[in-house]
Amino acid sequence: MPLTEQDRETMEAFRTFIQDSIAPDDRYGAARRHDRDDESLLAVRFEAGPSCWFEVAVRPTIPQVRVGFLTSDRWKSEECEQAIQDSGDSMNEFVGTGFEEAGLDWPEPPVEHFREAGQFFYFATALPIDELRDLDLDETRDKTLRMLEGYLIAFGPAIAIEDAEE
Repeated sequence: MPLTEQDRETMEAFRTFIQDSIAPDDRYGAARRHDRDDESLLAVRFEAGPSCWFEVAVRPTIPQVRVGFLTSDRWKSEECEQAIQDSGDSMNEFVGTGFEEAGLDWPEPPVEHFREAGQFFYFATALPIDELRDLDLDETRDKTLRMLEGYLIAFGPAIAIEDAEE
């Protein structure tokens, strides 16, 4: 089903809210938008170091919000995998611990680890929504911000270690 103008306005308001909420937090780098031309994925990426980003993406055709960490560097992805393994946790538990520290009660969220378009290595969790209007709900916005914080808590130390070694 094609997106309506109201859908686009709702998604834009949500994305602006996320960017504005994160802007004063210097733990995140600059925000940049990365949208597919077909509007199947509308992403805001926050720089997290060389070749690394935290991302909040709206996937309107599903509909869902996807929050995660991504890198274009295979070695950084493998370092993150090693950090998860060294923690003794499953990937879900590793991210869930970050979520818990961010104030989100989701102990073992589903975490997808995949490579997209042969370029990016992702660790991501989807937040299903019933309809795009749910992006206007305080509950959706709060949960999204806590998920983003959880990914920063979970993956931030591994990124910091990697950057210190370079």
